[in-house]
Amino acid sequence: MTGPCFVDTNVLVYADDRRDTEKQARAQDLIRNLLRERSGKLSLQVLQEFFAAATRKLTLTAVEARRRVEMFSHLDIVRLDLDDVLAAIDLHRLHDLSIWDALIVRAATMSGCRTLYTEDLQHGRRFDGLRVIDPFRRA
Repeated sequence: MTGPCFVDTNVLVYADDRRDTEKQARAQDLIRNLLRERSGKLSLQVLQEFFAAATRKLTLTAVEARRRVEMFSHLDIVRLDLDDVLAAIDLHRLHDLSIWDALIVRAATMSGCRTLYTEDLQHGRRFDGLRVIDPFRRA
């Protein structure tokens, strides 16, 4: 991995999802590498979405999900302000993204990331120097 990389919620969720062991292993490896290299970034939105998904879909207890949020917070946390929300609205309008995906793209670009790891956007898609990589895509 080169340079800072942004991690979307689905990567964190798959790291705890025992229903798909292949995706779980890939997600765990990716997170481990980003932590080791100190190149991973995520936003408060990602941590919030992870907690909601982990307690609802993965049936982790609130205590377990909180521990995971604490662990993931060792990645660099990006915080957005009003200008970023407005820029995300523009991304939503220009690229036909959901506002939630637009906020992720904005957080990744404004924090200097060149790569966004997610399965929610088209693999290979680009936004102003940011490249979308689906880490679960089969070659």
